[in-house]
Formats: sequence, C-alpha cells, structure tokens
Amino acid sequence: MDHKDLNDSTDGRLERAKDQALGKHDSHPSVADQVGEGVGGIGGMLAGAAIGTAAGPIGTLIGGIAGAVGGWWTGRAVTEAASAMTTADDDYYRSHYESSSNRLADRSYEDVRPAYHLGHIAANNPDYSGREWNDVERDLQHGWNADTTRRYGEWSTVRGYANEGFNRGRSTVGSAAARTDDAMHEAGGAMRNAGDRAVAGTERAGNKVANAVDDLKDRVDGNPASRPGPDATDSNRRLNNQ
Repeated sequence: MDHKDLNDSTDGRLERAKDQALGKHDSHPSVADQVGEGVGGIGGMLAGAAIGTAAGPIGTLIGGIAGAVGGWWTGRAVTEAASAMTTADDDYYRSHYESSSNRLADRSYEDVRPAYHLGHIAANNPDYSGREWNDVERDLQHGWNADTTRRYGEWSTVRGYANEGFNRGRSTVGSAAARTDDAMHEAGGAMRNAGDRAVAGTERAGNKVANAVDDLKDRVDGNPASRPGPDATDSNRRLNNQ
C-alpha cells in the first residue's frame, strides 16, 4: 500500500473515477482511489454502484449501500468523508488488527481493511449521530453482498473491525467539531477585540478634535478663565476625558 496516496485530493480522485467509468485508464488505480471514490461527485445511486465497482472494494461497498439505503450515501459528502481518511487512520487499523487476539489466522490486514474503512466512513453520516452501532450495522450490511463475502468472508467475521472503524471515525469527527468550535470562538474573540479597538480609536480621535476646538476658543475668548488646555470653560467631553 502506498500510504501517501491516501491524502490525494478529492478532485483528483473524482477525475480518475470518471476516467475509469468512461474507459480511459492511463494508470492503475491507487489505494486512494479505492478508499476515496464513492458515489458523490459522479451522481446518483446507479452511478454510485457503477463507479463503486470500478473504484475498488470500498467503492463497491459504498455503491451497494447507496443503492439500498440512499440518502447521505448517494451524495458528495460520502466521497469527502472517504477522502478525509489519513495515513494515521490506516496505520491505527493495521496495528489494531495485527495485535488483536481475535485476528483471523488465514487473513492479512489487507483482507479486512475494507471493513475498518467502511465503519470509519459511516461515522461521518449525520443520520447516525447519536445512534448506537447496532442501529448502524444494518445499513452497512447492505454493502456486504455475496461477491464481497466470497472475497473477504462473512459479515459476522468482520463486523467487529467495522465497529472499531466506526468508533474511531466517530471520535475523529468529534475532535474535528471541537476544533472548529474553538476556532470559531477564537475568531469571534478576535473580531470583538478588533471592534473594541476601533471604537476606542474613534473615541480618541473625537476627543482630540474636541480638545483642539476648546484650545482655539480659549485663544480668542475674552473670558479670563479661558486658557489653552483644560479649564472650567471647556466642553464636558474634554473635562470628562482629561
């Protein structure tokens, strides 16, 4: 697996998916293609299933779910969710599998990777927010068709890996949301500070003009109490801001 391909751009993946669907094929599809090209940018459930078959195991799984469930699984968001997977995510799943006491003796990590990735991608579906794994699992099983079962085994043997992917994906989504909230709070604070500085600057400028007017009046005023600088004849604005 070429890990650097996992961070390929979404637009690049979609263009390669289109090339595959239309028959153009200048290079072999990377793992990024298999992970990132779902259904979104190509459009619709039928196109999703077709592109899924061309794009690799993850695309095939997503296409199957899109055809059976619809909704979020048929839109661009699912492609973006797949594209957001990182090398760190894949490394984590590899380590989890290879250190698992339930590791399948006759299968390598590559054989169960689609289950991990499918669970991770599903965690981004807003329809699953707040729902337990047992509620979500039913939808994911729609993607695990007879052909997938022949290649990767029965759903019952990999569901635990999909569950792990879902849990990690959910924590990743939560962390991203928290970072977004923090960034918004920081931006709001910066805007308020900038506004306060602008108001203070305007007030200082206004006071400077008022002071200049008072000094000019003092120079031409015949009142003995008038003199340049603060005095009893000045405006309240100047007296309040000495």
